[in-house]
Amino acid sequence: MNKPKKFIPVMLMPFQENLAIDYVALEKLIDFYLDAGAAGLFANCLSSEMFQLSKSEMLESVKFIVEHVDGRVPVVATGTFEEPIDEQAAFIKEIYATGIDSVIVITSLLAQENDSNEQFEKNVLELIQKTDNVPLGFYECPVPYKRLIEPTFLGKLVKSGRVKYHKDTSLDIDHIERKLIYTNSTFDFGLFDAYMVHAVNSLKLGSAGLSCIQGNYFPELIVWLCENYDDVAQQTKVEAVQQFLIDQMDVMHYAYPISAKYYLKEQGFPIEQHTRRTDIEAFDNKVEEALDKLKMDYQVLRTIIGN
Repeated sequence: MNKPKKFIPVMLMPFQENLAIDYVALEKLIDFYLDAGAAGLFANCLSSEMFQLSKSEMLESVKFIVEHVDGRVPVVATGTFEEPIDEQAAFIKEIYATGIDSVIVITSLLAQENDSNEQFEKNVLELIQKTDNVPLGFYECPVPYKRLIEPTFLGKLVKSGRVKYHKDTSLDIDHIERKLIYTNSTFDFGLFDAYMVHAVNSLKLGSAGLSCIQGNYFPELIVWLCENYDDVAQQTKVEAVQQFLIDQMDVMHYAYPISAKYYLKEQGFPIEQHTRRTDIEAFDNKVEEALDKLKMDYQVLRTIIGN
């Protein structure tokens, strides 16, 4: 029997007008994800604007999340940044002490873009050796550049018992299938796919679930897909959801995360559009119109699937 598939949100970070973290909105955001059926939370991630946070803000916000979740679901959080491996290892231990279940390692921060794969793998093993028994996960974050983990190496890491989580951004269903082949004998590990174009195929191949920005617009839809992807009686609806996610991909990625915050605010959620990022597209009337149409299209989809 297949294990239930899980939706793990990549958490947004709400900010006040002065760009301080908005902890009132953050608390409500945690409940928003959990009420929708999220089976875990990925805190201090790219959607959380982790590269724009200080280390003290990371630690404080992650500790806040862990305390408010209060054991209801697992929480993972990023713990590696552009520093020597000794310093990365030290911060991994520090953020793990906030009470999270696993610390996420950013693959592109363990080697330079022009470094060989052998050098990357050597650095990974060194980091693992220097982090005691802290449970780890890997995230193929596209910033500062994207570095994929080879399936055979991921399998080796998982078999060590130290690696519990992998967020895949390969955008390649064949690559995912190979990763699943090398890791599927291990119970205490999950590969979570970020690319919704092949969400259903990924779930059917054996991924543990989905971890995607689309869950910052309508988390209940991603939960529904995780629960119904293989239900024979629901396949027409599943196909409709999959096509909707494909058709709306560009709209949801454009000017993100401001776009997601705007969408949530338009639904009545108490979050402002403030961001610390300066590298995203301009948020203008055209973007608003596209997001307003997304809202209407989603209402039509909800009617179709009865969710």
